Amino acid sequence: MINALPRLTSGHFEPKKTIEAKISDRKAEIESWFRDQWQNTQAPFYASVDLRNAGIKLAPVDTNLFPAGFNNLHSSFDPLCIHAIQSALEKSAPQAKNILLIPENHTRNSFYFSNISKLQNLLTDAGYSVRLGSLSEEIKSSLQIDLITGGRLILEPIKRINKKIFTEDFDPCVILLNNDLSDGTPDIFHNLEQTIMPPTSLGWSLRTKSSHFSHYSQVAREFCNHFDIDPWLIDPMHTNCGEIDFLNRSGEECIERNVKYLLDAIQTKYNEYGIDKKPFAVVKADSGTYGMGIMAVTDPAEVTNLNRKQRKKMASAKGNLETSRVIIQEGVYSSEVVGDVGSVAEPVVYMIDHHVVGGFYRVHKDRKDNENLNAPGMHFEQLTFACEEDTKQCVCKQNSEQNRFYAYGVVARLALLAAAREIAEVS
Repeated sequence: MINALPRLTSGHFEPKKTIEAKISDRKAEIESWFRDQWQNTQAPFYASVDLRNAGIKLAPVDTNLFPAGFNNLHSSFDPLCIHAIQSALEKSAPQAKNILLIPENHTRNSFYFSNISKLQNLLTDAGYSVRLGSLSEEIKSSLQIDLITGGRLILEPIKRINKKIFTEDFDPCVILLNNDLSDGTPDIFHNLEQTIMPPTSLGWSLRTKSSHFSHYSQVAREFCNHFDIDPWLIDPMHTNCGEIDFLNRSGEECIERNVKYLLDAIQTKYNEYGIDKKPFAVVKADSGTYGMGIMAVTDPAEVTNLNRKQRKKMASAKGNLETSRVIIQEGVYSSEVVGDVGSVAEPVVYMIDHHVVGGFYRVHKDRKDNENLNAPGMHFEQLTFACEEDTKQCVCKQNSEQNRFYAYGVVARLALLAAAREIAEVS
């Protein structure tokens, strides 16, 4: 567990120029702005957002609407999670008492099921009865899963009668998905009368990152226009290509062209802000998660020169997804480091309803500040609350200049608002 926020290595930027300072200076106005937004658009049930902090720039690089990793949140965040769960369900399913939580199918991933256990406990502590239902066709009867932290979970097969799904002796009002539906939307979910959260239309077999970041760019522009901020400081530029076949080298010209365009655009902004760094772009699958199908490039030729192993890696995605579309996104350096050896870190922020309920740092000691940290060898450092001994009042730890965690929460909620607009668009 860390004792403080990671330190910033981008010390050549004056504090008043960092995006953190621009945000923390106007907290009251920002909260009023968000309040107006949530009155018009309902937030997703939950989400997590991966951020990159370059000091002068703080931007989201991924938004997950079926978040795993609740087990990485410090227990001091539990009351926030419980309150947010109650708030979300009182709005979307006020009569609900029973919740069927549907996890991913990979029953051998013990770390993932520690996440499910934590999520089930939070829902239970919020006052709901919770059972776990599996979409796996291999599970024909109740399956016990032993957790690495001790304890066990029971996975049950789900059934459907008419327009309802259930498990043995359990009739749920709400179906909560922690399965990102990368394999597609099962027929069992079609035309149900029960509330499903998040909507199946937001599963990775249907949703694209380029669509999400187009919504995010619009949200960022609205926010920044209101607060007189350059949108680039919170928005990673992006473009996309379709009809890609990495194995057969089809569609390379589109990627190369867009990589060049993006690198030139990034260099223009670097020149404007006096940033002495080499621009890079990130090419990644337009759908999917788990850090699969990602590469960072500083030259368009790097796309052409991929070897067979690299092409195979880029062509693969989670589940049955194949990478046929890519998003080309501005690479954001991570200036946050942890520990004596300076391991690169990036914050991950968790939200339930429109509330920030916690977060942690993804850390990788063997990766550079321009590389993907969501890779084997990563570990997590918890964000914690610090308590004043005299008052026992607990607040999120902050550095000496401004509340960095507040800035994380603002940018993460902008991504959440973009996701909320995605949902409204397909509902």
